[in-house]
Amino acid sequence: QVTIAIRRDWTWRSVTGPADLIGPDDLPDGIDAEALRLLLREVFQAASGTHDDFDEYDRVMADEGRVAVFVAPERILGNY
Repeated sequence: QVTIAIRRDWTWRSVTGPADLIGPDDLPDGIDAEALRLLLREVFQAASGTHDDFDEYDRVMADEGRVAVFVAPERILGNY
């Protein structure tokens, strides 16, 4: 169970629910190292746009053992 809070200026949202980690030490069936590399790129692009050097990005993500966190929302709050 995790809660993630996101704020932009004076607007905020929070999402609470069970989470799955997908990373080099937590690969589910059907996800190999190449699929993880592409998944981490997709998460980055969804959150930030593009990267100047995706080869460098891939290397840093692998060296640091970065993971993707997927939350199944059970509760969403915010000041809409």
